[in-house]
Amino acid sequence: MKMLAELFSLAPGNKDHHPAIRCAVGVFVPLFTLVLLGRLDLAIFASFGAFTGIYGRGEPHGTRFFLQLRAGGLMLAVILLASLAARMGAAWNLDAATTTWLLVLATTLVAGACSVAISWQRLRPAGSLFHIFAFAAIASIPNQPPLWQGLLVAVLTTAFCLLIGFSARALPGHRAQWVRPRPLRRTAEEKRAAWLEGLGYLVAAGLAGTLATWVGAQLGFGHNYWAMVAAVVPLVGHTTRHRVSRGVQRIVGTGLGLVLLAGIVLLDLQPWQTILVMALCQFGAEMFILRQYLLAQLFVTPLALISTLLVVPASPATLLRDRIVETIIGAAVGIAVVLAPTLWRRLRRA
Repeated sequence: MKMLAELFSLAPGNKDHHPAIRCAVGVFVPLFTLVLLGRLDLAIFASFGAFTGIYGRGEPHGTRFFLQLRAGGLMLAVILLASLAARMGAAWNLDAATTTWLLVLATTLVAGACSVAISWQRLRPAGSLFHIFAFAAIASIPNQPPLWQGLLVAVLTTAFCLLIGFSARALPGHRAQWVRPRPLRRTAEEKRAAWLEGLGYLVAAGLAGTLATWVGAQLGFGHNYWAMVAAVVPLVGHTTRHRVSRGVQRIVGTGLGLVLLAGIVLLDLQPWQTILVMALCQFGAEMFILRQYLLAQLFVTPLALISTLLVVPASPATLLRDRIVETIIGAAVGIAVVLAPTLWRRLRRA
């Protein structure tokens, strides 16, 4: 009953419009610039570079800057690795099936490694969900732009988000003392927890990617990395019930988000209008991500799929089908990984 209640409860707000506006601007300005330049093929690099802005949302300006600097540096490293991985198949003359399985393996390693890095740096949001998405999405683009161009867009977008992060200091009423965070000192328990969490992400992403790739080959589904992203969603939370609830909310929220996306697709928007919709979705996601995860998914789902459509045009119906199927597969795997330790302990006691 508590899990059911969480589907319909909304936590109180805490000036959520401030980070929501920062993140929306951080997405809109770089993407709108690319529209003006006629280079939407670089939009995905700007989209993932803008993820820098979601970190340190409630921190003072100085602390936020250094947290976002660490987060942005990690995301840029992931984008670089993804761009190189995308060229792996052509460089090694690999067939499509082999390339797909190698990307699943590489994405699994990114899931575990970035989870440990995020825990080590004590960054929030926790986990490597964004890094899994960024790596797999960029590595899956068939026609890659020149490497330096993609990286330049990502770096400039990251720098822009860092600037937005402390831009409020221009207003005397919002100016706080610029304090550099203290050096991180991790206890032995924190180090152990970070490695265990990384193992969980490795297992969940690997199982989901393997299952989604196999099912996709049999039934004709694509975008296996969406299952890997959904699989790590239930791994964030303080209790098993809360983690399972996040997995359920991911499925339900994705279904509702797909309905919204279908309506957006029917509008047949111009590129600049599409970018505006993405900014509004980013705003909505940040407004509710800490208050009601299901409601946030209503905005996250169109945001993720529209960014994919900008770079790799595809049938909207196919994308809608793949998204819900892959999400169900991934969330089910993630819930199973969360419940496995509890079930194992009960079996041992029995």
